[in-house]
Amino acid sequence: MEEQIMKIKSLFIYPIKSCRGISVPQATVTQTGFQWDRYWLEVNYKGRTYTQKFEPKLALVESELPKESFLEDWEPTENSFLVVRAPGMSPLKIPLTKPSSVAQGVSMWEWSGSAFDEGEEAAKWFSDYLEKQSRLVRFNKETKSRPSLPEYAAGYTTTFANTFPFMVSSQASLDMLNTILTEPVRINHFRPNILVKNCVPFGEDHWYEIKINDLVFQGVRLCSRCKVNMTWEILGFVVNKSCNLCVIIIHIEVCIYRSM
Repeated sequence: MEEQIMKIKSLFIYPIKSCRGISVPQATVTQTGFQWDRYWLEVNYKGRTYTQKFEPKLALVESELPKESFLEDWEPTENSFLVVRAPGMSPLKIPLTKPSSVAQGVSMWEWSGSAFDEGEEAAKWFSDYLEKQSRLVRFNKETKSRPSLPEYAAGYTTTFANTFPFMVSSQASLDMLNTILTEPVRINHFRPNILVKNCVPFGEDHWYEIKINDLVFQGVRLCSRCKVNMTWEILGFVVNKSCNLCVIIIHIEVCIYRSM
């Protein structure tokens, strides 16, 4: 197949799993995904993950990181914070320096282990917002790993992303989808990390290698999605539609596997 020359249209990270993403001008690439992507996770009193699938109000939770945190080799100081906002709530400031407390028995799908506990203030904030007992935990990259599915990407790991380090989608696929919908949707429904332009609609179905500057990403699987894509972020609830949008628009899940 002829090599396609495409351009990056947008980059996104999602600091807190299942909450709103951030469009960023640049991002540091690591083997487990973009720096800060899905580092935090809300869990219930048993340590089990909350997601938009069951808690659509999470779609209204916004995160803000310092601009300099997206620079390579940046290290947080005692004045560096993740700021979390939601309707009806005062801003929550989470220090970006490493927490001292550890939560045991954290579980997400097939994985279980320990994670950093962000403390009582964060726990109360999310408990009040979700109206149920909650805690906020942070992935401990120094001592923990979550393996990607070995049948697709043996040896790769990720943080609190569902399965693989990166997700890629295209503007052309979104535009094509919107030609057949009565109500157009935005790319935030599908939560990619990398949005590309200058390709044919659904061309990502067939991408095996994606070269960005001196990095090569390997396409490992087309992404099947749950009803999260039916959550309207500006409203914070699931709209009952007759079809799942991700049956129509395809993402490809990818791993970085070498530098050129």
